Amino acid sequence: MDKLSGWVIRHRLLVGLGWLVVTVVGVLLAPSLSSRLQPGTHVSGPGYTANVQIAQKYGGATQDPGVVILDAPAGRTVASPQVQAELKAVDAGIAKAAPQLRVVSYASTGSQTLVGTGGTSTIVLAYPPKPGDDMATEQVDALTQAAKAAAPGLTVHGTSLRALEAGNTTGSGNSSATSELIIGAIGALVVLAWVFGSLLALLPLLMALISVLTMQLLVYGLTYLMPSSSPIHPAVQYIVALLGLGLSIDYSLLVVTRWREERAAGRTNDDAVREAVKRAGHSVWFSGMVASLGLFALIVIPNSMVRGIGVSGLFIPSTATLVALTLLPAVLSKIGPRVDWPRRASRRQAASRFWTGWSTFVIRHRVASAIAGLGILAALTGTAATINISTPGSHALATAGAYTDGLHTLEADGFPSGTLTAVPLYVPNAADAGSVVNTLETVSGLRGAVAPAGAGWHAGGSTIVIAIPQHEIGSANGGTSLDQIRYSVPHGVPAGGEGAQKTDETNATYGSFPLLFAVVAVVTFLLLARGMRSILLPAKAVLLNMLSVAASYGLLVIVFQHGVGMKALWGASSYGAIDTLAPVLIFGFLFGVSMDYEVFILARVREGYERTRSTREAVIEGVSRTGRLVTSAALILFFALASLATANDVTVREIAMGLAFGVVLDAIVVRMLLLPALVSLFGDWNWWLPAWAARLLRIPAAQAAPVPVERPEPVSVRVGDA
Repeated sequence: MDKLSGWVIRHRLLVGLGWLVVTVVGVLLAPSLSSRLQPGTHVSGPGYTANVQIAQKYGGATQDPGVVILDAPAGRTVASPQVQAELKAVDAGIAKAAPQLRVVSYASTGSQTLVGTGGTSTIVLAYPPKPGDDMATEQVDALTQAAKAAAPGLTVHGTSLRALEAGNTTGSGNSSATSELIIGAIGALVVLAWVFGSLLALLPLLMALISVLTMQLLVYGLTYLMPSSSPIHPAVQYIVALLGLGLSIDYSLLVVTRWREERAAGRTNDDAVREAVKRAGHSVWFSGMVASLGLFALIVIPNSMVRGIGVSGLFIPSTATLVALTLLPAVLSKIGPRVDWPRRASRRQAASRFWTGWSTFVIRHRVASAIAGLGILAALTGTAATINISTPGSHALATAGAYTDGLHTLEADGFPSGTLTAVPLYVPNAADAGSVVNTLETVSGLRGAVAPAGAGWHAGGSTIVIAIPQHEIGSANGGTSLDQIRYSVPHGVPAGGEGAQKTDETNATYGSFPLLFAVVAVVTFLLLARGMRSILLPAKAVLLNMLSVAASYGLLVIVFQHGVGMKALWGASSYGAIDTLAPVLIFGFLFGVSMDYEVFILARVREGYERTRSTREAVIEGVSRTGRLVTSAALILFFALASLATANDVTVREIAMGLAFGVVLDAIVVRMLLLPALVSLFGDWNWWLPAWAARLLRIPAAQAAPVPVERPEPVSVRVGDA
């Protein structure tokens, strides 16, 4: 690190120009990134295989349909001549208003499966033209308006699963990565202004802006390298922007804080930069490596969306680290003292009076503190054990509005909510469609099945059959409908649809989750053991991180599954479930990100121990000098992630809030309570490294054998203002 900082200081103009070029290119290409990203997920399984076959000839028939509910006037049924004429007019009106849609209706098929109780109502199922397109609010509104205009004598309602998700919340439906980035940046600026009390607050934000643009540029290049089977998902743009903002500010905050501390100790500016990079740079580099591991390990999950996020996520900590260790030292070397204004604010001592008092209190009551911290984590982990990983049902998404009215009308007319997740079956020989429909009509888990009519539903001698399940496929109440369909139909007639593919995703994702867990835990332990020159400290860090992640799942369950606070935040009562991808992505992100705080604190604890040979004083020094830093970093990352939760997407919302909860919980309960309590309890055992382990890790042994736990000693840490 000393060589790096020396080179950066000597060539700071070259470093600045290099980053300027990268930033300009990032500004020019960032707006084009969205067009390079592809929605959808590729994962092995029967649902995905079926959808590939269906998509080749029938496009968006793989998606959940938009549903139009048509009710006849009082005293009439769908068999009445006037009503039949209006139903045909509805088909014609939809075809004129949206000719690209594929439609399944009673008017075109005569199927009683599409007729409601008493024969007074019917439904029209509409499918988008391409895979990945959704029948969301705009599409459902267009269908409803076309039907109303074509048949003024009928009562018309419209709904769809996607419309219920997007259109019935009080949250913003138009959030974007840019607006969320601005919200996160404003929150970060407030925290940085409180930390520094000078214009230095702008430096971490500037570094974050450059980092995020560089990350976007790298992801743009990655879209050309990733195979077509694993495209980069649009969610990556959100994740890169918000996590990049948070991590970049965290790393810059650590370096600038240490630089300021060295300046206050009387060093010249260049010497302070060198010492800051030497001391804080190791923590930044190590934290970035561990965070990159947590994200990159997602590639073990056989899911193209998760793998794309894992590969892209590799750029987030690494870019933030590179900026913090090159551009930031160059800027501090050139203008650092001038932007640390007003100078009165810079006199604040590195050792905080509050955190010194807090660490002393925790050490004095270390047993009670450990019990309290572990009790909180245990309670939340127990709550996490009740997690229901599935797709939120329609009733969980429905709150109020036109689409909720459509769902209620659908069920009042005798149609099950499973209609919203109708299952398409690919029939290679169109002549077999009738027998497939007859077979499915006898399946207890279905309302029935229908063979769509029209040229759009026949291609190359094949056709599609639509099965309507009693319960929504992929939801907690989905039952065995999908299994019953697959068991009943002839071999070679695969069942697809969004619900079928999500079932495959769940099986594939959580079948590989133990591997993800093992890879991250083992490699992190080895890296920490080498970096901390200890066996006990990294083992404790990994175990506490696992508990921290599990506890964040518990908070996720409380909010999204049980609905505590959801009405106030998003206008929904409860999702009743946790989205399939949320837990695994939260693990990948949170495990690496929360390890930053562990490294930040323990690096200072280790530094203090090497100087004083007292674990007690080392803990007090480490916490007193990093408490404000860790709290500020957690608040900054919390603001960035919480702003992402305004996205009107269930998966993104749950991931963002799960991470936000986890970061704050980890910083407060784990790092500021459990870490000092447990390190104090273990005493000099923390630094034990047997000779055999040192040889395996290829480092000198700090101690050949454990030594007795030391007795409390007087505190000798200098304190300043809080």
